[in-house]
Amino acid sequence: MYNLYINKDKCTGCKLCTYTCPYDAIRIKEEKASILTGCTQCGACITSCRFDAIDYYNHGNEKPADISEYVGVWVFGEIRYGTVSNVVLELLGEGRKIANELEVRLSVVLMGYGIEETARGLIAYGADEVYMIDSPQLRLFNDEAYTDIFVQLVQRYKPEIVLIGATTYGRSIAPRIASRLDTGLTADCTSLEVDREKRVLLQTRPAFGGNIMATIICPNHRPQMSTVRPKVMKAPKPDFKRVGEIIKPDVLIPKKLKVEIEDIVNLSNQMVNLADADIIVSAGRGIGDRKNLRLVEELAEVLGAAVGATRTIVDAGWIEYSHQIGQTGKTVGPKAYFAFGISGAIQHLAGMSTSDVIIAVNNDPEAPIFKIADFGIVGDAVEILQALIKELKIRVS
Repeated sequence: MYNLYINKDKCTGCKLCTYTCPYDAIRIKEEKASILTGCTQCGACITSCRFDAIDYYNHGNEKPADISEYVGVWVFGEIRYGTVSNVVLELLGEGRKIANELEVRLSVVLMGYGIEETARGLIAYGADEVYMIDSPQLRLFNDEAYTDIFVQLVQRYKPEIVLIGATTYGRSIAPRIASRLDTGLTADCTSLEVDREKRVLLQTRPAFGGNIMATIICPNHRPQMSTVRPKVMKAPKPDFKRVGEIIKPDVLIPKKLKVEIEDIVNLSNQMVNLADADIIVSAGRGIGDRKNLRLVEELAEVLGAAVGATRTIVDAGWIEYSHQIGQTGKTVGPKAYFAFGISGAIQHLAGMSTSDVIIAVNNDPEAPIFKIADFGIVGDAVEILQALIKELKIRVS
């Protein structure tokens, strides 16, 4: 196990590390830096120290892993309601670019029951091979069982990069896998690049409330793991002429689980899924009043769209959290995104900026939303909503 330590002989008490630490976990005592119990071992202080006085200490003289043994890019093939989640296809598109850059194979780990046709379909989207574990015991997602199997496969085949969708399922198993493998995990990435020479994955994600973009690396451990938000990357077009390999590895499926999943219920009264919607009509505080949400819903109904919202009106209790779009809500990328009364805070833009076409309506001509909008209307959001609904109803009647 590795922990941060401070070499007292090199430390000058300059305080640079105290300013750098994001967790306020370093103090100067007797003109020397000391690490407090709030330290998360993030290592931010190491690069700030001009005197090389801070580093990681290897407890027990553990032999570091030979990272040269790890080769290949893996994607977790999440299945939901019997079909592969869209984020898997998006990750295959990005994973294909990374695999080509590193000149390695791109693989998918697929678990479930009756999934052979699904496995063949993933080859069309760029996978060179699919590790398929098909068993009645895996019919329903169970993070405990899926984690155990995934770890077995990583330890056997040693991929250098693992990409997982930042979904409910992905956010559940990714930290479990990383902890079991004693490696790093960067969550909620919005961009991935690779340093080909060093074979290091450059993982970019919003930080400090979305005010900056941080690029994180994991240079000394493998695999390098990232969860990636849905809709921030584009799925490739399938090529059904592609040839790949389906591998059926022998794994030990755990039987004694702490939690057993009896069934998964999909509520029939759920509204259009924001992540899958082709059109989204979103509202912000600029619509003026809670009652005006009815106009947003009416326009969405006419267009066959989903209803989105900013954090501001969710926090105000105008609409449920399930509609929230942004850094702390859902990430979407519809064909058309209508933004009514949304100023364009960076946290909201992080969740919808990959939309194909953005139509913004705001009474402030300097609103940041107009900088990314394809079409902008300066005016009263409520008046324009009413006019659009009236016109569209005439056209569809």
